[in-house]
Amino acid sequence: MNGVRLHIAEQGQGPLVLLLHGWPETWYSWRHQFGALVAAGYRVVAPDQRGYARSEQPPEVTSYTLLHLVGDVIALIEELGEEQAIVVGHDWGAPVAWTAAMLRPDKVRAVAGLSIPPILPGGMVPPSITRTEYGDGFYQVYFQQPGVADAEFAKDIPESLRRLLVGASGDNPLGKEPRPLVIPDGLGLLDTMPQSPALPAWLT
Repeated sequence: MNGVRLHIAEQGQGPLVLLLHGWPETWYSWRHQFGALVAAGYRVVAPDQRGYARSEQPPEVTSYTLLHLVGDVIALIEELGEEQAIVVGHDWGAPVAWTAAMLRPDKVRAVAGLSIPPILPGGMVPPSITRTEYGDGFYQVYFQQPGVADAEFAKDIPESLRRLLVGASGDNPLGKEPRPLVIPDGLGLLDTMPQSPALPAWLT
């Protein structure tokens, strides 16, 4: 659908609710919401967005625009045999949900975004603006370099995910408040995150 294969988790019957994860996440981030939504009478579907986990991972950077991701949402609604869906997004999933609702109100009957404020109608802030505000070390600018972050994270994937999830949380071992991820010259993103030999209570 929409040129890619998406892995989904699905449960329940009734009006469709699509749950869109953020970064660095997968459909699994929504596992605790499935039961409550199904009990309330909804059909719940949480895809791994393109590029994540078991969904297809097109190699071209140009395959990951916001319009591509919105196209995946609309194609998924249709592939599931539904006319409309309620779309809920978290983190990076939130702009996808908002933009889907803005561009296709015929397909998105309600929308919610979690963790970040709405940024419509202007869309995502371009890297040129975030570079001006935070410098060349801002993580979104860092991610624009093909293969650089990939290579850093691939050196030790479990450690990379621990550092990202714990380091960006409110109860990281250093006790610091979450802040914009800015990487000093000569370092990688993970160098800005503390090691976490003991996981916090929320992360098994």
